[in-house]
Amino acid sequence: MSHRSRLAGFIIDCRVDDLEPAATFWSRALGLPIADADAGDVPGQYQQFGDTPADLHIEVQKVDHASRVHLDIEADDIDAEADRLEQLGARRIGFVKRWWVMEAPSGQRFCVVKMHHPEKGPQPNEWP
Repeated sequence: MSHRSRLAGFIIDCRVDDLEPAATFWSRALGLPIADADAGDVPGQYQQFGDTPADLHIEVQKVDHASRVHLDIEADDIDAEADRLEQLGARRIGFVKRWWVMEAPSGQRFCVVKMHHPEKGPQPNEWP
């Protein structure tokens, strides 16, 4: 059975005690307004930007690991997409809440998340 996926956006992981100054910095640096200062399931954990290029999902999140930037790939079937990426050489690190944390063969971490708005943004890729 086929599934669809595409680049969803970028997540700026911030190892900080208070996410607000980090969100303000990245908002000003990228020239993007903060559209949702309390995005996500945990208060103070995520802030999402608005008016992003190509409707990409861009947010800052408070993390316990080293600060970094990672990308999200969204799919209508996250397990099928994780399988496809494993066939390309990626490996699953773990399932967190509702998404797969993956690692590319070159070491970069990224996530496979559920596609919520397939009608927005660029056309998703269709995979056999």
